[in-house]
Amino acid sequence: MTVLARTVEATRRYGDVLALDRVSVDIRAGELVGLLGPNGAGKSTLINLFVGLRRPSSGTVELLGGSPSDPAVRRGIGVTPQETGLPEVLRVGEIVDFVSSHFPRRAAKAELLDRFGLGDLVKRQIGGLSGGQKRRLAVALAFAGRPRLVFLDEPTTGLDVEARRALWDGIKAFHEDGGTVLLTSHYLEEIEALAERVVVVGHGRVLADDTMRAVRDVVGVRRVSLDAGELPELPELPGVAAVEREGGRVHLMTTDPDRLVVELVRSGAPFSGLEIRPTSLEEAFLTITAAKEHAHV
Repeated sequence: MTVLARTVEATRRYGDVLALDRVSVDIRAGELVGLLGPNGAGKSTLINLFVGLRRPSSGTVELLGGSPSDPAVRRGIGVTPQETGLPEVLRVGEIVDFVSSHFPRRAAKAELLDRFGLGDLVKRQIGGLSGGQKRRLAVALAFAGRPRLVFLDEPTTGLDVEARRALWDGIKAFHEDGGTVLLTSHYLEEIEALAERVVVVGHGRVLADDTMRAVRDVVGVRRVSLDAGELPELPELPGVAAVEREGGRVHLMTTDPDRLVVELVRSGAPFSGLEIRPTSLEEAFLTITAAKEHAHV
């Protein structure tokens, strides 16, 4: 597939802070990529490099076959940063017209607003919108120039469940029409709901880059849950990476669930309600980052 955006060994420093460390990522046409990582991992810095707001300290960044610093190239993308400020005296329809005027191709205003559940607000002043409505408008504006590629940095922060799902529908519709999206989110279920590919970053590096299922599988961790009274000493249980307790319910994260169950039976410890399942994306994410942090110690 055609690569629309690419970093090659990109490093970015802010003084003594190493925000990105030799990051190489490709965003291909038609993908919906979820970018995950804790605060300070480098997610926003990576997006800022792609959209030309920052330049790498070393390495290269390509965007739509050119340079992110070229305004003509940037006309092919849409962006919603983490924080936006919109002129409160303008009406919703007026800000859409203003933003659209900067692009050679423009989305139909009514269709754009309807896609993000804003059709009834076209004549409303921005200063009279709720916080959630302003955020949905900020995301909608990323699609105003009929972009080939959209970057969304924490697009649903501060939205309630209904508004988030309306936004998801708008993003999905763009993707189903052939559009390409890179989005970051702290809501892991959002990445699971939208993304086909997941890039996990931490300490300024790419920790994982694969399909949703592969990110889980590469961790090699399963969640073994059971109702138990007294378990044997946990260090004696094989391959236990983490333990969680919820009342009498115990959750064991392990790389070898079969062996763990065998050892539990051999221990003679009473237990019931045994359940073994794959990790969620959140569990996979935490395990990946924890393993990398341990490796850096």
